[in-house]
Amino acid sequence: MRSTLFAGLTAALVGTSLATSALAAPGCLDGRRKVQEASALRYQANQEARLGNRDRVCDTLDEVGDRFHEAQDAFEDCGADVVAIDLRSELRDLRIAKRLNRCD
Repeated sequence: MRSTLFAGLTAALVGTSLATSALAAPGCLDGRRKVQEASALRYQANQEARLGNRDRVCDTLDEVGDRFHEAQDAFEDCGADVVAIDLRSELRDLRIAKRLNRCD
């Protein structure tokens, strides 16, 4: 549980950092939107975990991973490679969350 909260806080911090970098490059708005979607889905996964719905948690975490990969591609396409590299740590945290919830 502590790891999920830490991951949520990390996602919020990365989201804030992405917001400022996305403002610097208007072409990166799609990547910013994908990161916001991933944050919302991560919150949903936390709520499902609280309710004990493991199957739904795993499905939602898979969707979070898809959004992060889409955001990473979007940021690479618009030239914000540094932000795309930052998303790798988010993907690492996601793998840990999947392991904790026994999704793999």
